[in-house]
Amino acid sequence: MIEVRFHGRGGQGAVTAAELLAVAVGHYGKYSKSFPFFGVERRGAPVQAFCRIDDKPIRIHQNVVSPNIVVVLDATLMDNVDVTEGLENKGLIIINTSKESKEFLLGDYKIVTVDATNIAYKNLSVPIVNTAILGVFEKLVDWVNVDSLEKAINERFDEKLALKNINAMKQCANEVRI
Repeated sequence: MIEVRFHGRGGQGAVTAAELLAVAVGHYGKYSKSFPFFGVERRGAPVQAFCRIDDKPIRIHQNVVSPNIVVVLDATLMDNVDVTEGLENKGLIIINTSKESKEFLLGDYKIVTVDATNIAYKNLSVPIVNTAILGVFEKLVDWVNVDSLEKAINERFDEKLALKNINAMKQCANEVRI
């Protein structure tokens, strides 16, 4: 089973990103489950969302505590939140930042970066990075692809907004720094 934990701030789309990833994985032929973890948060407060992926039905209904992949939608969270908590050795960390991955000293993890905020602004005129960051998955994993991600986005948004989100996702896939 592959477990993904998203770290973001309220309003950035962490929950939507986890949901869209789960739907896209389903379109790819895998089983998935996503869910959020937050209380009475307000816009800007730290939130987490989770996604599990497997070849068989998933029956676990608890938070992801030992993820294989961590997605950080706002790098400033890393000043106050240990995003590596429970991350498996040599796990993958995807960080939305303009910095290069070598600038992050986070232990024995594979770190990739992409400036999803800038890409979201260019494509959507807002700093909501949820769909943009999904493009990184298309580049790095073998359990989802651009077609399944596009299908999930098209199901979620109206045609005009879906196209903008798909463009942001594809741009992130092209600009990810490994």
